[in-house]
Parts: sequence; C-alpha cells; structure tokens
Amino acid sequence: MSAPYILVLYYSRHGATAEMARQIARGVEMAGLEARLRTVPSVSSDCEATAPAIPEDGALYVELDDLKNCAGLALGSPTRFGNMAAPLKYFIDGTSSLWLTGELVGKPAGVFTSTSSLHGGQESTLLSMLLPLLHHGMLVCGLPYSEGALLETRGGGTPYGPSHHAGADGKRKLDEHEIALCRALGQRLAATAAKLETPRG
Repeated sequence: MSAPYILVLYYSRHGATAEMARQIARGVEMAGLEARLRTVPSVSSDCEATAPAIPEDGALYVELDDLKNCAGLALGSPTRFGNMAAPLKYFIDGTSSLWLTGELVGKPAGVFTSTSSLHGGQESTLLSMLLPLLHHGMLVCGLPYSEGALLETRGGGTPYGPSHHAGADGKRKLDEHEIALCRALGQRLAATAAKLETPRG
C-alpha cells in the first residue's frame, strides 16, 4: 500500500491555476504529506481532436485510480463564465464508478480558482466545484478567517477556497496573500487527512 497523498487536480490554460496548484502542493508537503499533481486534457469541439498520452509539460494527466486512492483532494480551475472549465467538468462527470462504490466518502476536499477580473465569478466557480464533491460525500475544507491573509488580501482569497486575480492579460503573478492562502489550504487538507487516517482505539 502506498503512502497517503493529497491529489492536487487542476486544469490550467495560461499557467496561473497551475502555479496555485504548485503552491497548494507545497503546503501539503510542509504539513508532512505527499502531494500528487495531476491535470486533465483539453476538450475540443472537433470530434477528431486528440491529445498526446503524456502532456508536453507540467503535470501528468489524472487517472481514476489517482482519485480513488487519494487521502484528500484539492480541485482547481480557471473561471469560465462563473463556472469550472469544461475539461475539468468532463473528467468529474466520468467519476460515476467512484460514486457508486463510495470511494471518496469521508475524504477531505478543497477547491481553488483563478480569474482575469477581480469580480469575475471566483466564488461561484468555487461553489460549482464543490457541488460534485458533496455528491461524492467528501468533507469540505474551506479557509477560516483565522488565516490572516484572508483579511488582508487585495487580490484573490475567499473562505470557500484560495483564488487569484490574474489580470486582464493573465500575467499578474500570485501575490504574498494568495500564496499564503494556497499553502494554507494544502496544509489544512494534509492535516485533516492525517487525522482521518489515524486509527481509532
């Protein structure tokens, strides 16, 4: 049996969500657990389009077993009209087999997002990602206001999960508060998963 890990699963088009994923993974590792970074391929309206089996760069593509065997999940997507991006939803829509067997019930989960505008649907996107996780019976881990960066941020950051304001050109880097909140989610997921893994006696 492999060591417990937190799956950090995301879709990123321009790199901001991927950077958030790396910061969340850093938080997981700071809390003493392994982080497994995974992504999903793009979807296309062209029915003949195919993606390479291994991405040219970045994280590997997720497999159902990555999700089935994780001790916890961080799910991330850029905002698409106030909702998660289609490639991520396409993968989530294909997890019925895990729902039928209750594989994810009782595991901690959190969500994160990036938008080009400051009020571009961050909170609704985070909530849209939580819906399927609740259907799977996962335990939602948000960000409490005891995280100082949540009160001080001038960019992204919500109690529903970390967020990032990437700017109209998508090039604004994560600021110190956004990084702190990403790492805080990673630490929170790892600490919760560790407590849940502890045998009861």
